This record gives sequence, C-alpha cells and structure tokens, in this order.
Amino acid sequence: MADVTLRSMRADDADRVLAIYQAGLDAGDASFETTAPTWAAFDAGRSPGHRLVAVDGDGVVIGWIAVAPTSARAVYAGVVEHSVYVDPAARRRGVARLLLDALIASTEAAGVWTIQSGVFPENAASLALHQRAGFRVVGRRERVGRHHGRWRDVVLLERRSPVID
Repeated sequence: MADVTLRSMRADDADRVLAIYQAGLDAGDASFETTAPTWAAFDAGRSPGHRLVAVDGDGVVIGWIAVAPTSARAVYAGVVEHSVYVDPAARRRGVARLLLDALIASTEAAGVWTIQSGVFPENAASLALHQRAGFRVVGRRERVGRHHGRWRDVVLLERRSPVID
C-alpha cells in the first residue's frame, strides 16, 4: 500500500471524516446511527490519542479509525470500543486492515488490553476483517435495536492483547 499513509486525525480532517462516516451509514450495515454527528460531537466522543486517518497519494483522507472508552470507571481504563470506516471508492485495498493494525499497536503501547466492537451480522466484510486481525466473536445480541424500521442483531467482537498482562 505504497500510495496510502497513516497519520493522526486532525480537526481539518473533519469534513472528509464525517463524509466517509455518512457514506458508511448510508450503506445501511455500519451502525444504528443514521446521521453522522457534528465534528464537535465526534471530537468529544472519541479518545484523542487513538484517532488515525488513511491518506492517499494526493493527501485525501480515504479512511479513519477511532476509539471511545467503554466506561468512565477506572477498572475499565484498558477497554475501548472502536469504529473503522473507509471511503467506498477506496475499499478492497487493505485500508481498513492498515488502520486496524495501527490502532492495535497504538492502543497496546498505551496499555489498552481490550478493543471491542459491535457489528451487524450482515456486514460480512467487517466480521472477516476483524477475525483476520485477531478479534473473536464473544456473543450475539439478538434484536437489540431497531434500524430503519426493523430489528437488528449485533455480533460482539473483542481483541485481547497478548502482550499486556
């Protein structure tokens, strides 16, 4: 992936990050959300130390990954939930895997021992990506919420760090 580089997400990435997010939401199998938040809400809800973007050779953001803490309780300080989104035009180029691998390295360096996510079972590409990156299915929440007028299940995934004990 010589034409793709990773860097920290910046405020001036907001338009591209939120457009990519909205494209994922519009596809229907990414999240219960239907509208991307404002940049202020996005920024406030994600941990600043673990936000990355993938940039193509022209400097255009083509994907992003970010984490949020799962709880404010100290005992869960090493557990985060992540999201990864790639521009539809840049899919199937390994961008999501590149982002996910970098996030794993970043979080482990910071002492995070568990990365988790919830994925719709219909999102086969995301499930396969996560399993290739060392995530395991820990359960399935059936009919946990309504999305576009129908009940949806969510597959719960987690990756436990093998280097943090």
